[in-house]
Amino acid sequence: MVAGYDRYFQLVRCFRDEDLRADRQPEFTQIDCEMSFVTQEDILNTFESLAKHLFKTVKGIEIDEFPRISYDDAMKYYGSDKPDIRFGMKFIELNDLAKGEGFVVFDNAELVVGINAEGCGNYSRKQLDKLTDFVRKPQIGAQGLIYVKYNEDGIFKSSVDKFFDQDALKRWAEKFGSKPGDLMLILAGDIDKTRKALNELRLEMGNRLELRNVNVFKPLWVVDFPLLEWNEDSERWHAMHHPFTSPKAEDIELINTDPGKVRANAYDMVINGVEIGGGSIRIHNKELQKRMFKLLGFTDDEAQSQFGFLMNAFEYGAPPHGGIALGFDRLVALFGGSDSIRDYIAFPKNNAGRDVMIDSPSGISDEQLDELGLKVVK
Repeated sequence: MVAGYDRYFQLVRCFRDEDLRADRQPEFTQIDCEMSFVTQEDILNTFESLAKHLFKTVKGIEIDEFPRISYDDAMKYYGSDKPDIRFGMKFIELNDLAKGEGFVVFDNAELVVGINAEGCGNYSRKQLDKLTDFVRKPQIGAQGLIYVKYNEDGIFKSSVDKFFDQDALKRWAEKFGSKPGDLMLILAGDIDKTRKALNELRLEMGNRLELRNVNVFKPLWVVDFPLLEWNEDSERWHAMHHPFTSPKAEDIELINTDPGKVRANAYDMVINGVEIGGGSIRIHNKELQKRMFKLLGFTDDEAQSQFGFLMNAFEYGAPPHGGIALGFDRLVALFGGSDSIRDYIAFPKNNAGRDVMIDSPSGISDEQLDELGLKVVK
C-alpha cells in the first residue's frame, strides 16, 4: 500500500513463530486482503458481507446479526477476546455484594465474579467436586469454586453458608437473574487470572449442557483492542498486534500520558468462539510511527536500521490503509463442524511439529500382510 497499490489479496502459506497449541499447526493458509484509502468501518462492512455470503453459499444459512463488542466488554463479560455467544452465562461481578463480609477468599480478591447455569440446581456434590477439580487444573489455575444452589423450594444451599445468610444469597440471585432450579458458580482472585479461569468454566458448562451446537453460527466483531500491553519481564510496552497498527485518533495524546489506555484501530472476526481473522488500520504518518517505535523501546538508530525503508517511504506520502487476514483452514474447519484444523490440512503435523507421513510408504511385515490377506508382487 505504501508503494502505491490500491488493493490486493493473496492466499499465502504462513509459519508460526509462537508456541503450538492443541488447535494450531506450525503452518497454515491465510487469505490476506489489504486496501488503500479505507477506514475501519469500510473493512468491517466489506468482510462482514463476505462472511454472510459464504455462509449462504456454503452452508445455506442466512446470517442476520453481526454484533460488535469492545475488547474491554469481551473480557468483562466473557473473559475472552474471542467469546462464544451461542449461549448466555455472561459474567456477573459480585464485589459490591460479596466483599467485606468476613470471608477471606472474597475479601482478599481483586475480583469476585460468577455465572448462572440454568437448570443445574440439582447438581450433586460429586458433580460439583468435579467442577472444582476442573477449575483447579494447572492450565486453568483457579484456587477453588464457590457454588450456590437455588433450590426449587426457594431455599439457597451454598458452600459459603457459614458467611452469607439467605438474604445475602437472595441478593446474589437477583443480580445473577437466577431462578429456582439454577446454579450459581463463582470464582475469586486476581482480575485477569480469574476471568480467564471463569471463561474456561463457562465453556465447559456450555459443553455439558450441549449449548455449543456446531450447526449454529454466531459471528461478531471484537473491536477497540488496547494498542499496547505491558510486559513484566522486559518492563516495557509491547504492541498487542504489531508496531504498525494505528491508534484511535482521539487517543493519540494518551500515548505520552497513559499508554495503557490507548485503543487501537484493530479488529477480530470471531465465530463460535474461534478467531477467524484479524486486522488493523495501519499507521501512515512518519512522525506517529516514530513515536510508536520510541514507546516500544526502539532507539532512533534501531528504528532506522530495521524499518528505515518504511520511514523513508512515508516521506513521499502514504495513503491511509488497512486490511484483514482470514484463516482459510480455520474457516473451512468451521464450515465442516470441526474444532481442529488438522482434519482440513494436507499432511498435518503432530505436537512435535513433525509430519508423520514423511517416511511413507514404509515397509510392511509378512505377518501384517498375512493378517490382511495381501501379497506384494514385484
